[in-house]
Amino acid sequence: MRRNLEIPEGKRSRLYRFLEIVPGLISYGAIILLFLLSWLNPVLGAIYLFTIIASTLVKAVSVAYRTVQGYKVIKRASRVDWRKRNEELANPHAAYERLRQDDSKSYHAEEHLENLKMILSMPHEYPDPTKIYHAVIMTAYNEGEEVLAPSIEAVKNTTFPNERIIFVLAYEARGGETMASTAKNLAKKYKGVFKDFVLSEHPADLPHEIVGKGPNLTYAGQRLAEYVEKKHLPIENIIVTSLDSDNHMAPKYLDSVAYEFITHPNRQRLSYQPVSIFTNNIWDAPAPSRVIAVSNSFFNVISTMRPHILRNFASHSQPLQALKAMNFWSKRTIVEDGHQYWRSLFFFEGDYAVLPIRIPIYQDAVLDESLWKTIKAQFVQVRRWYYGVSDVAYVGSRLFVSRDNRVMPFWKLFPKFWRLLDGHITLAVLAPIVAFGGWVPMIMNLSSRTMVAYSVPNIVSIVETFASIGLIISVLVSFKILPKRPAKYRKGRSLLMVLQWILMPVTSIIYQSVAAFYSQTRLMLGLYMEKFDVTKKIVKNSSQPPKTTT
Repeated sequence: MRRNLEIPEGKRSRLYRFLEIVPGLISYGAIILLFLLSWLNPVLGAIYLFTIIASTLVKAVSVAYRTVQGYKVIKRASRVDWRKRNEELANPHAAYERLRQDDSKSYHAEEHLENLKMILSMPHEYPDPTKIYHAVIMTAYNEGEEVLAPSIEAVKNTTFPNERIIFVLAYEARGGETMASTAKNLAKKYKGVFKDFVLSEHPADLPHEIVGKGPNLTYAGQRLAEYVEKKHLPIENIIVTSLDSDNHMAPKYLDSVAYEFITHPNRQRLSYQPVSIFTNNIWDAPAPSRVIAVSNSFFNVISTMRPHILRNFASHSQPLQALKAMNFWSKRTIVEDGHQYWRSLFFFEGDYAVLPIRIPIYQDAVLDESLWKTIKAQFVQVRRWYYGVSDVAYVGSRLFVSRDNRVMPFWKLFPKFWRLLDGHITLAVLAPIVAFGGWVPMIMNLSSRTMVAYSVPNIVSIVETFASIGLIISVLVSFKILPKRPAKYRKGRSLLMVLQWILMPVTSIIYQSVAAFYSQTRLMLGLYMEKFDVTKKIVKNSSQPPKTTT
C-alpha cells in the first residue's frame, strides 16, 4: 500500500495544526523570555543571554573551520578526472592493477581503488558505466533565450557524453505564447546535440496543485518516464537532475554524480546534492545581494562537510526509478527542494540519505532593475526558502504518532526533527538577540542600576569581537570562490567586496530574522504560502539592454 506523501490540502488535523504553530510560538517566546527574565532578575537575563551568545561563538569558530575545510575539499574534487574514473569502472581489473602499484596515490585515488576492488568482488551489483544516462530537467516560466541558452550550454559542455544526456525543458503554459515560442526555438537549436531535447509544457490550473515549481517538475518527470518507456531505456540507470533557469553546472558535475551512483549499492535510495554557489552575476549585484549570495554559498559549502545534516537544496539529482515510485516531487509546497528530502525519507521508511557531490552548480545572485527592487526581491526569495518551516508539521505529524503508524523508529527520526525545528528557530531569534540583547537587562532595570545589568553590553561586545574572527576568515575565503572580475569594473570594485561585509548585521536581521518570523507567523495564522513568488533577476550585458530571469 502506497503511503500518502503529500502535504494536507484544506483543513489540517489538530496535531498537524498545533505543529504548524510551534515554531513561531517558540521563536516569539525566546525573545519575550529575554525581557521577562531580565525584568525578574538581571542575573537571570544575563545568564540566558550569555548562553545564546556562547553558542554563537562556538558556531562562528565552527563555521570558519568548515568553510576553509569545505573549500579545500571542493578544490580537490574539481581536480579529479571523473570521466576517466567512470571509464576505469567499465574495465575495473586493469585499472585496479595499475592503481595498486602506484605509490603516489592521492586520497581520491585510494577511494577509487577501494571502489574498483568492490566491483571486482561483486560485478553483478554494479551497473555498466557505459549504460548510465542523465536526464536534466530545467524549469522555466517566462525567461528568454538569452537566459536559458547559457544554462543549456553549460550542460552541453560537461565532460559526460552528450549522447547519453536527455534534456527536458519544462516550461509553464502560464508563460504564454512567447515562452512556448522560445522553448520551440531552443529545441530546434539544440536538436542533435543531446540524445534528445524534450519539451514539456505544464498546463495551468491543474487540480490539487499550487502555483509553483514542484508541479512543473512533477509533470515533466512524468513525461520523461513516458519517454524512457517508449524508447526502451533502462529506467534503473537514469539519473535525473533538476535545474533552475539560471543554473550553470560545472563541467565535471554529471560525471561525478554518475561515479557516485555506480559505486554505491544503495544508489536508488540516495539523492546527490551539489554545492550551490551563487556567483554567476556576483560582480553585477548590489552589496546586500552579494552578502546574502556569498553567505548562502558558504552555508552550502559547510553543509557538504556535514552529510548527516545535508538535505536537498535547489538543484539536485535523484534516480528516475525512485522518483517515479514516489510520484516525483510535491505539488503542494513552494519549497519542493528541501521538502523532497522528507518525502524521500518517508517513502523509503528511513532508508534514504543525501550524498554530497563536491562539484558546484553555479546560480545567480538576486538582481533587479533598481536597488530598491533588488532589496525587495531578495526578501521575497529568502522568505520562500524559510517557509521550509512548514516541514516541521509534516515531519512531526509522522513522528508523534503511535508506533504502528510510524514509518521509521522514533529515536532515528527525532534528531532530524529537532535539527529542523532548531534551525528555523535559530534563523528567527539569533540575529536580534546578538545585536540588541545585551541592552535588554539594562533597559529592564533602569531604576535599580545594578552592576550586572550595566556590564552586559560591554561583555557581549567583547564576545562578538572574538566571533568576528570567523567572519574575517570567511571574507578571505570568499575571494577564492568569486569568478574573475569583469573587465568593465575597476579594481575599486574588489575593495567594495570587502567593505560590503559591514552590512552583515543588517542583512542578518532583515533577511534572516525578519524573513523567518514572516514565514513562521504566516504558518501560525494558517495563512499558507501556496504560490511560488517568482524572483526577478537582471542579466547585465555591457553591449545589450538588461534582460530578466526568474
